[in-house]
Amino acid sequence: MSGRARIETVIEHSLCFGLYVNGERSGEQIGFARVLTDFSAIAYLMDVFVLEPYRGRGLGLWLTETVLAHPDLTPVRRWILATEDAHSLYVRFGFEPLAHPEHYMHRFDPDKYRRD
Repeated sequence: MSGRARIETVIEHSLCFGLYVNGERSGEQIGFARVLTDFSAIAYLMDVFVLEPYRGRGLGLWLTETVLAHPDLTPVRRWILATEDAHSLYVRFGFEPLAHPEHYMHRFDPDKYRRD
């Protein structure tokens, strides 16, 4: 599967949110977020970004708030995410470190896409 096809599959199987410019450059995408979810028990917030020139304007906060308030996602009981550097942003929305990280496991194959 090509890189583009892989991205298209990811988007097709996620609930996606886009952030777009108004005005002179209307329609240009400047941000994105996606959620993997069963719409009840769990939702995984991922790939949240705002392009560098548009950061520092509260757009990441607004995008996250919009995702969490989406009517199809309000029944979700448990939200998870992974972040390297935006902990303070997500704390504002009630995210906190896992109470029992020792209970969680993952399976990761860093070479998977190179073999496909």
